[in-house]
Amino acid sequence: MAKLYFKYGAMGSSKSAQALITKFNYEEKGMRVWLIKPSVDTRDGADLIRSRIGLEAHAQIITPEQDIAAEYRKIGAYDVIISDEAQFFTPAQIDQLRALVDEEDIPVLCFGLRTDFLTRFFPGSQRLMELADSLTEIKTVCSCGSKATVNARIDASGRIVTSGGQILLGGNDSYVAMCHRCWKKKIRAQAGQLSVEGFFPPDKN
Repeated sequence: MAKLYFKYGAMGSSKSAQALITKFNYEEKGMRVWLIKPSVDTRDGADLIRSRIGLEAHAQIITPEQDIAAEYRKIGAYDVIISDEAQFFTPAQIDQLRALVDEEDIPVLCFGLRTDFLTRFFPGSQRLMELADSLTEIKTVCSCGSKATVNARIDASGRIVTSGGQILLGGNDSYVAMCHRCWKKKIRAQAGQLSVEGFFPPDKN
């Protein structure tokens, strides 16, 4: 029985590399892979998925208006669907992927971020957390050695950014994977040891 998989991790956890390695493993066994990505992710070219270690492959672009299930049924049969940057799909599109698993008995593997730079769910990721049969965290580490869970957004001077739109495309120049403790500590240091109003309360000790 096919399943919907969500494999998530912080920035720099090699999600794209794992997506492309998974694609290779299926194709090595003679299976057809439908590789897709949201149209909003244009960092490496509109239809290209590229990992930090140099792996890359062309993918079909999915716009927010497209019905993924209808698109799949138009283009023919595949053995598996793999998506990178799945957090940028709409909740309705995650429902469509779920429908393909249930109705076409095709496995769907989604790779992406769970939360944004303020530790809040992306809408697509939240729906995946609600619907996926399998949830797997792809781990990476903070500079302190702890597990990184926060996708800290930074400005040109390396300061942590705590305001702005949810989507800002970027790599190591715009984001740093951090543990929650280091992220909070750096924000407080920037604020002169004061809490950021409306963001999190000050420590009591």
